[in-house]
Amino acid sequence: MSDNEPAETARTNQRRKQDHLNISLDYNVGGGVSTGLEEYTFLHQALPEIDMAGIDLSTTLFGKKLAAPLVISPMVGGIDVAAGINRSLAEATQSLGLAMGVGSQRCMIDDPSLEYTFRVRDVAPGILLFANLGAVQLNYGYGVRECRRAVESIGADALVLHLNPLQEAFQPEGNTDYSGLLRKIEKVCRELPVPVIIKEVGSGISEKVARKLNEIGVAGIDVAGAGGTSWSRIEGIRAGERAAKLAADFNAWGIPTADSIQMVRKGAAGDRKS
Repeated sequence: MSDNEPAETARTNQRRKQDHLNISLDYNVGGGVSTGLEEYTFLHQALPEIDMAGIDLSTTLFGKKLAAPLVISPMVGGIDVAAGINRSLAEATQSLGLAMGVGSQRCMIDDPSLEYTFRVRDVAPGILLFANLGAVQLNYGYGVRECRRAVESIGADALVLHLNPLQEAFQPEGNTDYSGLLRKIEKVCRELPVPVIIKEVGSGISEKVARKLNEIGVAGIDVAGAGGTSWSRIEGIRAGERAAKLAADFNAWGIPTADSIQMVRKGAAGDRKS
């Protein structure tokens, strides 16, 4: 590794994060798949037999009480503007009694000077907070040490490892080696002292994958199904016109959120291996 390589890696990471933010704001990057949630409606109960004043939406997740079962999913980090975004989200989360995750901390692992863009504990001391790294980084030199650092550096309660194979395939700097990853995730689950959650980034998780994740001991699964932001579309725009056209062919790719929820519930229902 040359003396300039770490600095160039840091610059590339920051350019990518700024591109992600700009494209999300300036382009329509929704996918062509519906969440499927519009197919479900609540059946009106004319005689509910409950007192509205007594309705309690609170729940406990990973040992912390939430005012409602809502989590602000990981978004951004690693650039100056991200610090303000994360702190604003954290302040809102603290005020409302919810939970949140920070964006991928790969930037700060590669460049510790960027840790400040992820730190929110001073404005949100009581929230359920998730650290976040790409699971595929476990095939590119990361291990339990880096995962522990991501958690400890921001005082997180748990770690999210995100799965994004389609995004990485379109990303110009993408990491596309997903081989043998399950066993490495298992090692992190076994050795990290906080819960490990697996999430997708907009294409959903199938029953088969959920079953495998349950068997290796993940503490939770965030389906992040299709129907929202398309990260393959974002990366296609970043990569240029030809890649953008190819990415558009995947607009209908992914498992609708409603279907993925059912698949994951079924796949994770079995007993874990002892």
